[in-house]
Amino acid sequence: MSRVADEFPPDIPDLPEVISCRRVDHLAWLTIERPEVMNCLSFSTLKRFRTLLEELRDDKALRCILITGAGEEAFCAGADLKVRRSMDPERVPDFVRNIRALMDDVENMPQPTVAVMNGFAFGGGTELALACDLRVAAETAVLGLTETSLGIIPGAGGTQRLPRLVGKSRAKDLILTARRLDAMEAASMGLVNRTAPKDKLGAVALELAELIATNGPVAVRAAKEAIDRGCELSLGEGLEVEAECYSKTLETSDRAEGLSAFAEKRKPEFRGE
Repeated sequence: MSRVADEFPPDIPDLPEVISCRRVDHLAWLTIERPEVMNCLSFSTLKRFRTLLEELRDDKALRCILITGAGEEAFCAGADLKVRRSMDPERVPDFVRNIRALMDDVENMPQPTVAVMNGFAFGGGTELALACDLRVAAETAVLGLTETSLGIIPGAGGTQRLPRLVGKSRAKDLILTARRLDAMEAASMGLVNRTAPKDKLGAVALELAELIATNGPVAVRAAKEAIDRGCELSLGEGLEVEAECYSKTLETSDRAEGLSAFAEKRKPEFRGE
C-alpha cells in the first residue's frame, strides 16, 4: 500500500492519465497532462504526482528525472483555483498540505530533478520549478510568484526556496510586487540554469540530463545530498556533511571503475553500485 496515497482523503481518485511517466534509458520524463487547464494541480494530480515520485525514489537505475507540462502554453499554472473556490472549506487544509508535500517530495528525491519549463509557470508552477535541482526554460517562458496579487502568499515553499536561490532582496522584489519575469531575466539572476528556443527545449534539457547520467550515480546522489544538507549550515558543519557523503563513494564499484577508466583512458561504465 502506498504511504503517500494514505495521506489523501479516501475519495480522491487515482487518475493515471493526469501525470504520465516515460522512461528513456536511465532517465524519466514526468509530464503533467492537463493542458486544457494550463497543467494546474488538482487533488488527483497531486495524488498521482506524489505516488509516482514515491515509486521512483528507490529506483537505482534511474539517474535523472525531468518534469514538464503537456502542450505548448504552460509548464504549470499552480493550484487549480477553479476547483479550489468550489472546494469544501474542510478540505482546503488537506489540499494545501499536499501541494507543500509535493514540493518537498520533489526536492528530496535522491535523483537529480530538472524542470523543463515549456511555457508559463505562475504561483505553484514556479514553486514546483524551485523544488527541482535545475531549471531549463524556453525563451518564451514566463515565471512569477504572483500570489500576493490574489491576497495570499506563496505557500508551497516559494518564500523560502526563492531567496536561497537568488538572494533575499531579489526574492522580495519578485514576491512583494507579484511581477512576472521572462526566461532571460530569470536566467540572469540564476533562477533558470539554461534557456533554449522553444523548438530546442527538449533537446537542451535532454543533453543536460544525459550529462548528469553519464557520471557515477552514487557520486551524483552523494554530491546532491552534500549540497542540499550542507549549504544552510556553517562552513565547518557543511564540511562534515561533505565528508560523510564522500565516504559513501569510497567502497563502491563505481569508484573503482572510474579510476580504472581514467588509467586506461576510456569512458567509464558506471553501474550505480
